[in-house]
Amino acid sequence: MSIDLFTFPNLLFFFKRCPRYIEPQNLTRVSEFFLTGLSDDLELHPLLFGLFLSMYLVSVLGNLLIILAVSSEPHLHAPMYFFLSNLSLADIGFTSTTIPKMIVDIQTQSRVISYVGCLTQMSFFMLFGCLDSLLLAAMAYDRFVAICHPLRYLVIMNPRLCGLLVLASLFISVLVSQMHNSIVLQLTYFKDVEISHFFCDPSQLLNLACSDTFTNNIVMYFVGVISGFLPISGIFFSYYKIVSSILRIPSTGGKYKAFSTCGSHLSVVCLFYGTGLGVYLSSAVSTSPRKGAVASVVYTVVTPMLNPFIYSLRNRDIQRAMQRLLSKTI
Repeated sequence: MSIDLFTFPNLLFFFKRCPRYIEPQNLTRVSEFFLTGLSDDLELHPLLFGLFLSMYLVSVLGNLLIILAVSSEPHLHAPMYFFLSNLSLADIGFTSTTIPKMIVDIQTQSRVISYVGCLTQMSFFMLFGCLDSLLLAAMAYDRFVAICHPLRYLVIMNPRLCGLLVLASLFISVLVSQMHNSIVLQLTYFKDVEISHFFCDPSQLLNLACSDTFTNNIVMYFVGVISGFLPISGIFFSYYKIVSSILRIPSTGGKYKAFSTCGSHLSVVCLFYGTGLGVYLSSAVSTSPRKGAVASVVYTVVTPMLNPFIYSLRNRDIQRAMQRLLSKTI
């Protein structure tokens, strides 16, 4: 999942040089990496396989239902639901980047991933992680306009602006992903080929690399600011304005009604950034990389899986749309 919670650890690792005492033969030009996974206990593998397959299917089906419900109901063709359907699509991509590979590895007892496969997985991980962050910022702006400028909401949040916000988010995410890739492609020598994770985590890969150039550090800071600091700043600013506007409403019922329209989005924001921050803090405190990998399950699987439930349980329009959609298919 900031600065960008996926990129900030990378910045720290990038300042670590290869120790001077490493012999030249230990600096390996690699064609593949070895993923340690979540557990070496073979007896746990069937349980892990069933657990992650179930969570992945629930995540994909739940987010797919959100997309189908929004697209099939004309009264849901509103800016908030447009952003929600795009967030669901990004969540499907985010979880599909890592979990299917892990499920296959558990089933085949193989943990090898090629150098190209590792870069591809890391590239899509950065892309969808950044896209999630930017879409949450766009949704915060949508809620700001809806509460602070209700009479001009449809004028400001017109289809053209909504489309531009999504396209800009996608463009920035691709840019961030490719900038990150350009850094990694320069890393031809590694201290080891074992990645202490169940996927090609950018911070773990950079920790194995033997590179420490000033240009790379500047690019990584730039990536962190764009993909993390700016979206978080936008979300904080939007909710600062929202809270200020709500506090000026005289009636308690009016305050509750206004704030309830932000409840689902605020819950998702807290879940997304809270779990990412928790993973970062746990990896910083714990000396075991395996524990960091276990903690990463929360934001790579659990968060995308819970988002559809948060929006469907707190939104009656989504509930009714899903019920009608399911009744048509049954």
